[in-house]
Amino acid sequence: MESLCPKLGTTLSHVSSIRSNSLKIKRISSNFCRFHSSQVPIRAAKSTSFGDFPRNQRLIKDELITESVDVEAMNEESEDPRLTTMSGGSVARRFVGFAAAAAAAVSMCCESPALAEYLTVAFPVSRTREVNTVQRTLVEAWGLIRETFVDPTFNHQDWDLKLQQTMVEMFPLRSADAAYGKISGMLSTLGDPFTRIISPKEYQSFRIGSDGNLQGVGLFINKEPNSGHLVVMSCIEGSPADRAGIHEGDELLEINGERLNGINVEAAAQKLRGPVGTTVTVKLQCGEAWEGDSTFREVVKLSRESINISPISSSIILHRAPDGHLSKTGYMKLSAFSQTAAAEMEYAIQEMEIQGVDSYILDIRNNPGGLVKAGLDVAQIWLDGDETLVNAIDRDGNMLPINMVNGHALTHDPLVVLVNEGSASASEILAGALHDNGRATLVGHKTFGKGKIQSVTELQDGSALFITVAKYLSPSRHDIDQVGITPDVQCTTDMLTSTRGLSSKDNKGTSSSLEVDSCIMVAEHELEMQESKGSAS
Repeated sequence: MESLCPKLGTTLSHVSSIRSNSLKIKRISSNFCRFHSSQVPIRAAKSTSFGDFPRNQRLIKDELITESVDVEAMNEESEDPRLTTMSGGSVARRFVGFAAAAAAAVSMCCESPALAEYLTVAFPVSRTREVNTVQRTLVEAWGLIRETFVDPTFNHQDWDLKLQQTMVEMFPLRSADAAYGKISGMLSTLGDPFTRIISPKEYQSFRIGSDGNLQGVGLFINKEPNSGHLVVMSCIEGSPADRAGIHEGDELLEINGERLNGINVEAAAQKLRGPVGTTVTVKLQCGEAWEGDSTFREVVKLSRESINISPISSSIILHRAPDGHLSKTGYMKLSAFSQTAAAEMEYAIQEMEIQGVDSYILDIRNNPGGLVKAGLDVAQIWLDGDETLVNAIDRDGNMLPINMVNGHALTHDPLVVLVNEGSASASEILAGALHDNGRATLVGHKTFGKGKIQSVTELQDGSALFITVAKYLSPSRHDIDQVGITPDVQCTTDMLTSTRGLSSKDNKGTSSSLEVDSCIMVAEHELEMQESKGSAS
């Protein structure tokens, strides 16, 4: 410490001696705090919650769905009157102040004596301006983790000491990128891949406009948790990627000749986007070639277009029974849990009810998640009463059931939900809510198994911090994390030639593939069985 800041007259031993008393973060009730004799304006971090997320963040939908992140935190005062958090408790908005100056021990307090609550942080201050800015971001991120991270032991380490160590490591650096790398390194010690920081540029890329328009190639990509490879989750129907023949499971190797080793999903998605009319070259390894086949397929000059990314597509499947009776099944594909997902699903159901639909298939296969609130809103469309939708577990181990309040389902027609290994996060919350409350039969394959909830906070420098703030269990208290949900009925994913009298009537997009999707055929059979049981009773 002396060699880094010889004029400061203090040492790290002094910092350590005051750590147990000084590194205490409390809420600060004023927007202005005094540092020595000058005023430093501090704006509260815009941390998300169930209630305020739609105002602070916009639609999350583009080439990436960020590692199946559910960008919501719990808030016990939700604006949605249909939801309630039982047992009290919440992940409340927190505010972490910071002070960076040429002193090793810095104290900061609110200017009002009545509101004086102190935060003392000691660190060597970089003379490189851009690194100094990231030092401030480090303190801000560290404080948010300290207050809200789901594991209060911070992966069994001294979190206060970790701040000091990271500050010392950051001090000699000369670039912001290298400094952000130190923050990422600090966060990695938590042992949670979903808690991370992204740069201001990546965060702006992450926030796609709520009008649902994207300028890109129409790919959903994700990081495969075991290998770390960037893989294609799905393509938007009719998009440039879809027309080029890119398929689910393909591994993304290069973008414009740049290898993607070590690049996260946000950065890769940013490279895929761009102005309409421009092109991007991608190199992929076909999904079926992973087992030892080293052949690659190069897609040259994939055009970027303006793409409508509505999360819902729907069709009516017609089935004529041997006795001549014509039944109508409403099919809905939900590709992501965006802000508009619930509203668009309500509209689709209302339209199909008018057309005489008597059963439904909700397809959330390969839906990696999105907004937790959107998942809860979709669940409420199908449920009545005061049902529990999900059980959240906070950092102290308290279980907080999230219940409906006097809910009224839009329809009571039989429902089958299709799931697979690509159904994650909010998809699993929805599947668990509908299944455990006896509303739907699950058909398909075991789901991904992500039972954690993240908050997203925009930091003072425009970067964003993702923090795992809670775990969750299904309404029946089944653990989902790293386990998944096993469906009631398994089905193969092979596309088979249908031998049944199925036809389809499009509402949005094409649905010719529905007639030969074996999982949809199994779902149709399950609905027939439900209807026959209903008739017998």
